[in-house]
Amino acid sequence: MRRIRPDVDIVMDILKAVLEVQPLSSFTQSLLHQYQERGGLSKKQLEGLYGKAAKIGGIPSGKLATLEAIILKKNSKQRSELPATAPLYTRDEETGRVIANILAKYPEHKRVLYFRSKYDNNEPLQPAELTELKRFEKLLK
Repeated sequence: MRRIRPDVDIVMDILKAVLEVQPLSSFTQSLLHQYQERGGLSKKQLEGLYGKAAKIGGIPSGKLATLEAIILKKNSKQRSELPATAPLYTRDEETGRVIANILAKYPEHKRVLYFRSKYDNNEPLQPAELTELKRFEKLLK
């Protein structure tokens, strides 16, 4: 992060002020360590620091406002909505009608029984199988 005035470090000032009031706070100690090691904090960490600092009365409101501005300046990750999922297979009512017509006349036709089992299990019929089924229907007429 590029600072306009490198000698002014608002985050470090707030971290030290919170540690003076709550020296046993492991959260604040962890934030201080991470800030010193990495040179910055994530948006969530800064929000947590702001929440702790807002409860303490001794921190100037200008520093809190600056910390809030730093938080608002950081990018926030937003997940997009999941797209509506369509069913993998939709039944073709015409195919079901053709199968029912053929089986009404020839109930023991093994190949059409195989097609009906695939149709009932929501398995898609291959194009070759569909043409075979249409051929059976034409022979029926």
